[in-house]
Amino acid sequence: MTPYEALYGRKCRSPINWDEVGERAELGPEIVKHTTDLVVRIRDKMRTAQSRQKSYADKRRRDLEFAVGDHVFVKIAPMKGVMRFDKKGKLSLRFIGPFEILDRVGALAYRVALPPNLVGVHNVFHISMLRKYMSNPSHVLNFEPLHLTPNLSYEERPTQILARQERKQRNKVVKMVKVKWLNHTEEEATWETEADMRSRYPELFGENDVDDIGGFDA
Repeated sequence: MTPYEALYGRKCRSPINWDEVGERAELGPEIVKHTTDLVVRIRDKMRTAQSRQKSYADKRRRDLEFAVGDHVFVKIAPMKGVMRFDKKGKLSLRFIGPFEILDRVGALAYRVALPPNLVGVHNVFHISMLRKYMSNPSHVLNFEPLHLTPNLSYEERPTQILARQERKQRNKVVKMVKVKWLNHTEEEATWETEADMRSRYPELFGENDVDDIGGFDA
């Protein structure tokens, strides 16, 4: 039975169920038939939309499978709400590793050997968060530790102001600063408004308006 029937002891007398509880004669067959036809059309439209979305997803779906002993990269991302690196040319996706596959957990998850600095992160990952690493003796991999949260996100913070400029708009002049971020190179620096950076990261601007955090040389 439906939750409504279990809760109230009678069937839910909505237009969807009018033809099932014997009320056609009282409410009129035309209304019930019209409502029933609409429900059928809605269900057909929903099946069509679901089929279309499934076809889109199937084109991008890949059958991945790893073996014990394989090495993989683990996907991480900036914290939710940080969108500046979602643009082309910025590192919208980042991976750390490679880490060794310890064993398989179910059909779509794997247990990974994580380093000690990631002891707070659960070491079982869905296959969608893993990318296979093809080992090569010529590869030189430098692992830079990140301060990750348990959900494998990290906070982007500015480390240095590289340049300043003024952008003239119709009625005002906006001061801009070119900011270098902690996990990115100088080539990936972004232009931000000085007022916004001062309000969010006041430590970036010292008493003498130095160009970096803590007074280190720019």
